[in-house]
Amino acid sequence: MRYQITGKHIDIGEALQTHVKSELGEIVEKYAQRPTDATIVFSKSGYEHVCEAVIHLSTGLNAHAKGHATEIYAAFESCREKMDKQLRRYKRRLRNHHSHRTEPVEYGVGASYILAPTQEPEDTDTAPVSHVIIAEMEAKIPALTVGEAVMQLELGGQKFLVFRNMGHGGVNVVYVRDDGNIGWIDPKNAT
Repeated sequence: MRYQITGKHIDIGEALQTHVKSELGEIVEKYAQRPTDATIVFSKSGYEHVCEAVIHLSTGLNAHAKGHATEIYAAFESCREKMDKQLRRYKRRLRNHHSHRTEPVEYGVGASYILAPTQEPEDTDTAPVSHVIIAEMEAKIPALTVGEAVMQLELGGQKFLVFRNMGHGGVNVVYVRDDGNIGWIDPKNAT
């Protein structure tokens, strides 16, 4: 497994890197079997250290965890515990999806834009708001089943996920509702 361990405006020593590799390697070996790579970023937010970890699995799914603490090792341990809990919790689901999937998840490409308003209208009811594109990026859109999309949404700790539905090839969205349930938008099945 490839590790990318970095620090934002803080130095990461060799001892911490070795500790991270051994601890995450143990968790991943126990639950995920075939990870491809892991990205771990340490940063400082006020008086707290923050550790964010993303593990990319060979099935195309990603697991994401974040930990906070006043000490950098404690921040990593908090993150590690969350990652361990996530992978343990989804071990059966990961195995079931992997056994049905013979190939890794395919990704399509879509355009992603960041818009900024150019002017604030005085009367918002009548005047249109014009926007200017300030950034244009490439977004990866995975081809997943609805169950895999929900699992990816939960594993990644995201608010929503846009994906191509393997059932019919259309673009779908799953999202976390305000009440904690999962919502699913499927324009193909709209009446």
